[in-house]
Amino acid sequence: MSSTAKLSARDRVETLLDNNSFVEIGALVTKRSTDFNMQQADAPGDGVITGYGVIDDRLVYVYSQDAAVLNGTLGEMHAKKIANLYRLAMKTGAPVIGLVDCAGMRLQEASDALSGFGRLYKAQTMASGLVPQITAVFGNCGGGLAVLAAMSDFVVMEKNDAKLFVNAPNAVAGNNEGKCDTASAAYMAESGMVDAVGESEEEVLAKVRELISILPSNNEAAEQDECTDDLNRLMNDFKSECADPAVALSDLSDNGLFVEVKAAYAPEMVTGFVRLNGATIGAVANRTAKLNAEGKKESSFDAALSTKGCYKAESFVKFCDAFGIPVLTFTNVTGYANCACETKGIAIAAGKLAYAFANATVPKVNVVVGKAYGSAYITMNSKSLGADLEFAVEGSEIGTMDAELAAQIVYADELAAASDKDAELKAKAGEYRATYNSCENAAKRGYVDAIIAADEMRAQIVYAFEMLCTKKELRPSKKHGTV
Repeated sequence: MSSTAKLSARDRVETLLDNNSFVEIGALVTKRSTDFNMQQADAPGDGVITGYGVIDDRLVYVYSQDAAVLNGTLGEMHAKKIANLYRLAMKTGAPVIGLVDCAGMRLQEASDALSGFGRLYKAQTMASGLVPQITAVFGNCGGGLAVLAAMSDFVVMEKNDAKLFVNAPNAVAGNNEGKCDTASAAYMAESGMVDAVGESEEEVLAKVRELISILPSNNEAAEQDECTDDLNRLMNDFKSECADPAVALSDLSDNGLFVEVKAAYAPEMVTGFVRLNGATIGAVANRTAKLNAEGKKESSFDAALSTKGCYKAESFVKFCDAFGIPVLTFTNVTGYANCACETKGIAIAAGKLAYAFANATVPKVNVVVGKAYGSAYITMNSKSLGADLEFAVEGSEIGTMDAELAAQIVYADELAAASDKDAELKAKAGEYRATYNSCENAAKRGYVDAIIAADEMRAQIVYAFEMLCTKKELRPSKKHGTV
């Protein structure tokens, strides 16, 4: 048993999977190395348990590293067992789940262990976009294992004992673990490396089960569940909820199910999965406030695209597109984040986000829920960028910029000649807003397909994706883009 966890490697597997469903593969495989007196070390299974089972009656492959055997270190045969799981997973189209508790590379096996890492990276690359890959970290996940986790689609960490790092905190120049624990779950969640954190091992495993329940098994399988919620249910609180999309999306989804990912990273951008009429939908939304359980504002955010927010949304959209998951966006953005740090990377990040949306061929629906200004709005899955349908909530605004700023430019001569400049600016701003910034103006030009009442949001979105479910879209023949 790991010294840092209360569940053994086998206990974790049994807890994760449906009762009595685990079938072990390669139980008798063990190390071949005899260097450094390794022949005297007992290594059952070479420190990793591998096999398959079911979660909610769906096939999954799982490996669980055993820190009680050679500290769970990754050697030649250890890697070979995991690579064999990937081979089977790609043949059968089922997810791969890694339960990590490992002291790193097995130094006694030297180049054989190094080759094992390469074999695993190659297997992950081949499986990427074919089957979902989820890594759960319970103990140490350092060095090359951190890269393995990063190549997964989703990473879940245990809060207290799990450590994820390329360089340990004490090895970082000018740092030590007491000063800043750069390997902790909290740090990794804020950095965007980790998608979710569990308070206990059981909670981590429950989060993995939740992800499996809402994700398709492979890139050709559509995840569909029975819907017991009213498709025409009114959302009477949507107008107040849309400032915090995590709340609004929970209200929108069947029976309130919203599986958020990377909640601690770039919180101004919300990403996660909902169910609409039983189908899994990926959601991306701008956040301007965080609401507590009582609906009170805990914190606020600028309605702006940040560098981190763009990268967060980009990777999520690419995942959804790879696995045929339709994408819904709630747009409420007035521009780009504006500070010296953001200036370094916002153009690149926004370009990647625009590319991800435009390149995605899955059904795409955009809803303007507040203000949508300038090229930041275009970047957020606008109809011009390729959204199949675009809606606007009554009262929302779509335009080049804030009406008052625009009025100062467009009506500069009139304002200069006015005796009461403040009153004239207010009047001209109102005129500009009504004429050029209204969602009605965008709808007249075909940039918005319909203006909808906030309380009718669920029905409109459900029927939009129902209509788009048979969508097929071709792209120019090329190997891949370069953005």
